[in-house]
Amino acid sequence: MSLWLKRLSTDRVRRQAREAASPEAGGSAGPAGRASPLAVAAKRGNVEELVAVDATAERLGLRPGLALAQARAMRPELTVVPEDRGSDERLLDGLADWCQRYTPLTAVEAPDGILLDIAGCAHLFGGEQRLVDDLSERIAGFGFTLRVGVASTIGTASAAARFSATTIVEAGAERNFLSPLRLAALRLPDETVSALARVGLKRIGDLIDLPRAPLAARFGAGLLLNLDRALGLEPEPLVPRLPVAPYVAEMRFAEPIAREDDVLAVTERLAARLEPMLERRHEGARRLELALFRTDGAVRRLAVATSRPVREAAHVRALFVERLNALADALDPGFGFDLARLAVLVAQPRPPEQIELTHGDHPADLDRLVDRLGARLGSRRVSRLVAYDEHLPELAAGSIPAHAAVGENAGWAAFRQYRFAVDLSPRPPRLFARPEPIEAIAAVPDGPPVRFRWRRALHEVIAAEGPERIEGAWWDADDGPVRDYFRVEDSRGGRFWLFRAGLYRAGATPSWFLHGLFA
Repeated sequence: MSLWLKRLSTDRVRRQAREAASPEAGGSAGPAGRASPLAVAAKRGNVEELVAVDATAERLGLRPGLALAQARAMRPELTVVPEDRGSDERLLDGLADWCQRYTPLTAVEAPDGILLDIAGCAHLFGGEQRLVDDLSERIAGFGFTLRVGVASTIGTASAAARFSATTIVEAGAERNFLSPLRLAALRLPDETVSALARVGLKRIGDLIDLPRAPLAARFGAGLLLNLDRALGLEPEPLVPRLPVAPYVAEMRFAEPIAREDDVLAVTERLAARLEPMLERRHEGARRLELALFRTDGAVRRLAVATSRPVREAAHVRALFVERLNALADALDPGFGFDLARLAVLVAQPRPPEQIELTHGDHPADLDRLVDRLGARLGSRRVSRLVAYDEHLPELAAGSIPAHAAVGENAGWAAFRQYRFAVDLSPRPPRLFARPEPIEAIAAVPDGPPVRFRWRRALHEVIAAEGPERIEGAWWDADDGPVRDYFRVEDSRGGRFWLFRAGLYRAGATPSWFLHGLFA
């Protein structure tokens, strides 16, 4: 299905004017809100020209491409607004998202079109014609001018929407339908259409049976590729603008819902529908998205992530409770939601588990806590530590989001095995992200310090252990000088982990750094 929003720019301006003039906004009707002709203008080269006109302006003889000065001379009452491509693109994206109520496979056909793959979806709405009627009525209610084309190929559907009064083209009838249409219906560049017209080729039927080699040599391979795609001789897949979820459940409402409790109840019911689907394939959800479709065309999306694959409907509801509580603004249902869809965006294997008979702490309890904290605070604000294969202490561990997928034990099993194999000294529980420089005095050049100054405070050392030497790989010069680490205790009972960077050599003086605290 191809949707052509012929007057996207002017319809957007009219709609914004109506919203600004609504009693809720406290405004009054502006120039764009009356029935005066409206046009959108932009500079093309050195000329300011019209790029879009509304129906009133078109009836008065104004067309896109007309110079702005000439248009004003023809119709002094013309209202002109500057082009805003960014707003048009965002509006088109929003409408494409809204069209996901009919099919998850939607794509934007810039600058004013939307494509929907409705194969296997039309019967849910009573057939293709009833789907077209429902979609057209809703978009017209939003204030947009729409033309629709349905066919078995993207090229034919686009041609039906833009160049024909026929809405639905039956499969197999593409050749007869396309033959009388102008060549522009093949989505060709304007210069190619002009070049074909100069040699007498103006209709698609004029070139269907012509020898293909001379056409390709003179007008390029794109001409025949677009023709074959429109006829169904070459595949043209639709690339959806959003990834298709592997598991989806949705619910439509005869009367729109607006209360947060109703939204949560519907979420739990949708999760209960997904649970047997996931269980049959021994999978669980790692990331879920709740899409709420408002009656005015807006779509609200809420996403949550989990630290392990989950299927339980009550758990999913609890995550969205936290997510709704964390919203900075209200859910803003407007006039209500008439469709809710719960999708599993990421699924991972979850084999059957043995149920324990005894009560006690269970790893799943910690996972549920992490999930709820992540839903409330944001997944990036709840982190976990993972071990890396690095010898420098500040690089040997790192913080990642708690919901990120990592291997079992997050690398700590290998770290512990290595630690006991080489007899590493204890590491401080608090390690600085970057070692802090200190001033230290040692009794002997290679010995531990007897006193050091850190953050302008002097510490007298009464006990020391070490050194533990950590040296970088010989092929990596970025690791810096060799380090000799000491564990020291000062006279006030504080325990520190510090190191000397470098060796005492001729003309070289090592530097001292504090890297961590034991207490």
